Amino acid sequence: MEMNREKLCTNKADASSESAYHCSACNDDEEWGSSSRGRAKSRSLSASPALGSTKEFRRTRSLHGPCPVTTFGPKACMLQNPKTIMHIQDPASQRLTWNKPPKSVLVIKKIRDASLLQPFKELCVYLTEVNNMIVYVEKKVLEDPAIASDDNFGPVKKKFCTFREDYDDISNQIDFIICLGGDGTLLYASSLFQGSVPPVMAFHLGSLGFLTPFNFENFQSQVTQVIEGNAALVLRSRLKVRVVKENREKTTIQNGIEENGVVSTNIEKEVGKQIMQYQVLNEVVVDRGPSSYLSNVDVFLDGHLITTVQGDGVIVSTPTGSTAYAAAAGASMIHPNVPAIMITPICPHSLSFRPIVVPAGVELKIMLSPDARNTAWVSFDGRKRQEICHGDSISITTSCYPLPSICFRDPVSDWFESLAECLHWNVRKKQNNFTVEE
Repeated sequence: MEMNREKLCTNKADASSESAYHCSACNDDEEWGSSSRGRAKSRSLSASPALGSTKEFRRTRSLHGPCPVTTFGPKACMLQNPKTIMHIQDPASQRLTWNKPPKSVLVIKKIRDASLLQPFKELCVYLTEVNNMIVYVEKKVLEDPAIASDDNFGPVKKKFCTFREDYDDISNQIDFIICLGGDGTLLYASSLFQGSVPPVMAFHLGSLGFLTPFNFENFQSQVTQVIEGNAALVLRSRLKVRVVKENREKTTIQNGIEENGVVSTNIEKEVGKQIMQYQVLNEVVVDRGPSSYLSNVDVFLDGHLITTVQGDGVIVSTPTGSTAYAAAAGASMIHPNVPAIMITPICPHSLSFRPIVVPAGVELKIMLSPDARNTAWVSFDGRKRQEICHGDSISITTSCYPLPSICFRDPVSDWFESLAECLHWNVRKKQNNFTVEE
């Protein structure tokens, strides 16, 4: 009798301790406690009530489950960590909603493509005259002779708000983004926002179109659905990159402008150091540049040397970038909802150097090896290419600012359709079946 009473008291104490526990991955906005039948509540928005109880929820069947309960058995639990970067969310529950109706839209058009002039004009007329929205466009887009000489487009053009890359900050003025072009247009739109990124709707008007799921034929109804908040989202993780370079040239800064006239918005100056930060959607590529020698770069993970890359270079990519340069270098293709960072060597002089996937949130550091014969070069989504010398370092980790890409159907269907349509994944002539006689 005393033993049963002791067990009862222990169970009550454990239940009370569990009910007071918060999930650190969910920013303590929800308690994870035992329900009346000992099952934990799911965070999935698509979860439906279980039979027999309205307080109990079942977990949805999907590619990735909701944020898990962080208690294990009656006594163990996950140590609360205030440095949590992200939590895994059920892709079916990732849907767009607006706190307030959107009023401003940024239209990004592929430069030097005459075939996009008519879709660009139709979209801008629809946004300004039908939806009465404030349209932001890049100044160099309006300098196109075909747009500047179009008198019919003049009244619409006067309503535009213009900006210049690297000079004007529009990060707090844009409600959502519409891209007209290919995958490079989406990468360019990502580079304009070094912090939080508005939702992006990408129309396939380029060459490949892996990241652009929308066709332009029915753009009016599709844009209306987005404005009304009726759309699925895929959160494409980005990389936060910090480049620290030794100051080898003396430059003076006056009013934020260097001697060469470049505005140093993302550049900090330390004693003997120059620090630059970037947000990268696809990949960071470190290569040997014009040198004929192998590149020799050391790769550190959370401060520990994991390997030295001897070859043409190394690619550090997001899941979104796994289908770009990394796929061409022999890496696996990762769904954008998977929280991971991929490390892929470029033509390594080793038979056993395979691409690897590491958890999102780790910090990678790349430096030239002390005995490297030549320098290396680095680029970020194919832009901002620069030389890396001895003493310089590149730090890479998962950014807390993903790119919310609006889906045509849902994150899983869109991704596999892109694999089939753009990369012709697993396309093969089917084998004939046996006849009855055989």
